[in-house]
Amino acid sequence: MQIACCGVRSNISYCISPSRSVKKSLQVSGCLYFKIAMLPILFGICIFVLVLVYMAITKTTSKYAQIERFPNEYFYSDPLTNKKEKLPSLFDPPTKSLSVIVPAYNEEARLPVMLKECLEYLEMRTKSDNAFSFEILIVDDGSSDNTTKVSLQYSLKYGCDKIRVLTLVKNRGKGGAVRLGVLSSRGRNILFADADGATCFPDIEKLESSLKSFQDSLQNGKCESIIICGSRAHLEQEAIATRSFLRNLLMHGFHALVWFFAVRTVRDTQCGFKLFTRKAAQETFPSIHIERWAFDVELLFLAEKMNIPIGEVAVKWTEIEGSKVVPVLSWIQMGRDLFLIWLRYTIGAWAPKKK
Repeated sequence: MQIACCGVRSNISYCISPSRSVKKSLQVSGCLYFKIAMLPILFGICIFVLVLVYMAITKTTSKYAQIERFPNEYFYSDPLTNKKEKLPSLFDPPTKSLSVIVPAYNEEARLPVMLKECLEYLEMRTKSDNAFSFEILIVDDGSSDNTTKVSLQYSLKYGCDKIRVLTLVKNRGKGGAVRLGVLSSRGRNILFADADGATCFPDIEKLESSLKSFQDSLQNGKCESIIICGSRAHLEQEAIATRSFLRNLLMHGFHALVWFFAVRTVRDTQCGFKLFTRKAAQETFPSIHIERWAFDVELLFLAEKMNIPIGEVAVKWTEIEGSKVVPVLSWIQMGRDLFLIWLRYTIGAWAPKKK
């Protein structure tokens, strides 16, 4: 039998065994002391892990966007002379009223439909307004089909002053193609429009009207940086009714992630119909890191950080067959990019380029 305590009382020896409650109290006190003693160690481990993550992120990515551009990508082809001509820079003074940037990846079938509507509208507008001028810059994003060949037929018909084709050496993704097109544009205002023609092109007037309203209300028309986004948000209920449960779930999940991690002033960040003043394009496009589907989000995230005014206008939109977006895989990739946009800008691993 284990003896815990012995003593003498009235010359009589006695021994006392500790009660169960005392044992339990001692055990609880010991555990509590151990947990308290471990807190600084656990805190230190957490800090160490965070420092490692921070170092890994900052060492494996460039703080400022690195724009990859091959020597041939500074030129466009003139089909009339079969010569390469130098493209201008976004930072040159504008020489056109409007530049339309069309990113195209394996779009030989859908591109003619989009260009037909686009050119009909723009040609009619030049006839009714002598002060208006335009260019369309088609960016072939490393296509394996005849996208460049089809595009050059339009360049030959309308002339290289109106339609130019920039063929990329390798596929960059939609964001990379749009950026290289914008960096080579001549317009006072710059629109990028998807090659599928899903958005009714004459709705550009709605975007221009909204831009004019911003210019009139901000600093008496002196605000040079403005972005106007075409939006399909008004069609959301109709889309919910026609899409599968999984696609609706992914759509709502993506919108929630966009709002939580990045953009809160625009409901539809992914509509491929956005209008920029030249100044807004100069301030945002050279700084984006994301070159694939989520580039719109980073673009608008940067605009919010820079306090660039952003408008959103409802446009007519029709779903066109042949989309390059793979519903599950592309949205998972976009979700990952959203988190990385938030994380890297938050910890300072990414930053806008200095002016």
